[in-house]
This record gives sequence, C-alpha cells and structure tokens, in this order.
Amino acid sequence: MEKKPCLSATKKFDIRFSEVDSMHVVWHGNYVIYFEDAREEFGRKYGLDYLTMYGKGFYEPLVDLSFKYKRPLVYGMKPEITIYYRPTEAAKIVFDYEIRDTESGEIVVTGHSVQVFMDKDNYQLVLTNPEFYTEWKKKWEVEP
Repeated sequence: MEKKPCLSATKKFDIRFSEVDSMHVVWHGNYVIYFEDAREEFGRKYGLDYLTMYGKGFYEPLVDLSFKYKRPLVYGMKPEITIYYRPTEAAKIVFDYEIRDTESGEIVVTGHSVQVFMDKDNYQLVLTNPEFYTEWKKKWEVEP
C-alpha cells in the first residue's frame, strides 16, 4: 500500500516591529505565537481547529514544544511557516514546523509540538483517541 503524503499547511507572515529587540532580531518568545498561527492555519485547512475540538468536549494542551534556531529572523524578512502533521497511534496531536526566509529559501527555524486531549468538563487526561479524532484520521488517511 502506498503511503499518503503528510498533511501540511503553509502561511506567510510579517515580522512586526513590536516582535524584535534593539538589534532587530525576533525575540525568542514570539516563535510560540508563530507556531500557534501555523496550528490554527492547519486546523482551518483540515477541520481540526480548536473550536471544533472544544465543541466535541476536549481541550488540547501543549505538553511538549521545542525550537531549533538555524539563523535569526530579523525585521524586514518575509518568512513563511509550514506545519507538518505527524501521524501517531497515541491519543495526541504531533506537529513539526519549518520557518523559511521566502527570499533565500533558507530554513531559519525548525520545531516540534505535542498536544494531548483533556476532557473539558473534568480536566482529565484522555488516554484513548476521541471518536471524532479517529474519524478525522480516517477521513484524511493519516493512520501511522
């Protein structure tokens, strides 16, 4: 059986002056926001957005988030972020990220995140895939 390509979404973004330090370099804490923007873009594209999951009775807190800096993002660059869904059998959502400088094509930052499911009514960790998530995986043919 031929494996289907990984689901991904790409979003261009601007670096705002308020996001840089006195050297015009993006402050490291802003990468969290860029990754969040990518997750929201992915959710819109594939129907795995936060409000849909909340409507199904779940929160999806981050339990792991990491970045690897290759070179700085600086004010004036025109970057884009691509998010890649990583299939897993576990009851979690795993993504990898790449931020590129669109002018040079160079990768500036890579990253990784893991989210788990938590029941929104009693704040308990959910150890099995929620039914809606299992159906979502089937729809997009992303079983590991």
